[in-house]
Amino acid sequence: MSLSSLLDVPAPAKLNLFLHIVGRRPDGYHLLQSVFVLIDWADTLHFERRADGQLRRHDLGPALPADDLSLRAARLLQARSGCTLGADISVDKQVPWGAGMGGGSSDAATTLLALNRLWGLGWSRAQLLALAPALGADVPFFVGGDNAFVEGIGEQLSPIEVPAQRFVVVKPQASLATAEIFLHPLLTRDTKLSILRGSLADTAFGCNDLQPPAEDRCAEVAQVAKWLTDRFGNSRMTGSGSAVFARVDSGMNASPSAIDLTDLPSGWVGRECRSLASHPLRAWAD
Repeated sequence: MSLSSLLDVPAPAKLNLFLHIVGRRPDGYHLLQSVFVLIDWADTLHFERRADGQLRRHDLGPALPADDLSLRAARLLQARSGCTLGADISVDKQVPWGAGMGGGSSDAATTLLALNRLWGLGWSRAQLLALAPALGADVPFFVGGDNAFVEGIGEQLSPIEVPAQRFVVVKPQASLATAEIFLHPLLTRDTKLSILRGSLADTAFGCNDLQPPAEDRCAEVAQVAKWLTDRFGNSRMTGSGSAVFARVDSGMNASPSAIDLTDLPSGWVGRECRSLASHPLRAWAD
């Protein structure tokens, strides 16, 4: 039986437990090593099938760019599959943008997975993954569905098991432009590491090579890092955005209200998050 809608479809964010820049390709793209872990801070998308082939997005929260990644993903899947159906895509945006948490990329991946099902295409995960790099370096990870050790420009994924972890994630009011960080003179581009697979899920392992240029460009990143370190004894920026996280080492079974974030400075947003063992839509593709 064909579906007419898919409602309350999650698009979870991610954290980079570490991020090392290990080189640069001739075309200018930077090569990285990182561990990406899914967390329960998520956008929620709703999809309704259209028979007229049109693709329309409706913002249920903050206004998104006119041609955001969810629309681009829908258009790409429609074109490559030859599908004549369309969709209304409603986005309840909760993950902050410019944060380095992959919110837009996750929306794109969820759109590919959901429309594959809504339109009855029956595409495999491998087919969807082939579309993902054209939408952004983080999109393959979210389509893949597993926490992963990531290499290349983000397209080389090695699924790993990450122990259940609890984080406090805070984004200041400022956002960061990825291009500015990658062009910054403080950026280390040749980190040399002996990767110990058993240490990949440990936030004490490595660093985020993008953090020094980000702190130089945006004082609020350093302020958030200090705020978290003062409270939890650790902090690290995620991705190339301005969000910073701290791992909470105790109280894994405590209630979500156990950590009080009411003293966050004005303009900052944050919450307690938990790692996910896999993407909530992991079973939606082979």
